[in-house]
Amino acid sequence: GNKAVIATSDRHVLIFDTRKLSEPEQDRSSSLPHQLRVVRCFTNGTGYAVGSIEGRVAIEYFDKDPEVQRKKYAFKCHRKNVGGQQFLYPVNALAFHPKYGTFASGGCDGRVSVWDGFAKKRICQYPAYDTSIAYLDFNFDGTLLAIAQSYTFEELERDHPRDAIFIKRVEDQECKNRVVQ
Repeated sequence: GNKAVIATSDRHVLIFDTRKLSEPEQDRSSSLPHQLRVVRCFTNGTGYAVGSIEGRVAIEYFDKDPEVQRKKYAFKCHRKNVGGQQFLYPVNALAFHPKYGTFASGGCDGRVSVWDGFAKKRICQYPAYDTSIAYLDFNFDGTLLAIAQSYTFEELERDHPRDAIFIKRVEDQECKNRVVQ
């Protein structure tokens, strides 16, 4: 589509029409209460997802119609319970599958999960990597997922595993929607 979306550190989301970049078409406050780390547009061009430092992802739509806006939602992810205490990990990366419209999220917990945003369900979760997931992207046909592992200094300066990029072969059942559209 013709949209470019920018998430700011003060939780604003600026939506531009790429044919008219002089000013944003929309300036929205994020529905997430904490700093945003990542924004990615849906493959069908109808909206975007944002991830925040508190381990949440929000699904938002461009169309301002109240009926469309009722479909937006947020969910918790990249969290771990240890001894009755819940640890929240920032969501650093989002990537939409080009064929199915499902998406992967990567966080400071070193995990990558694949989600069906329409069914609001996790499809799969890959084994943890050695450190934070800093970036994700599918190739053009969704058969490969690039996973960048890099410590993102969420716990300040400390010894950390080496930065690395992994290319994961993705099977259809790992990314295919549970509900047919």
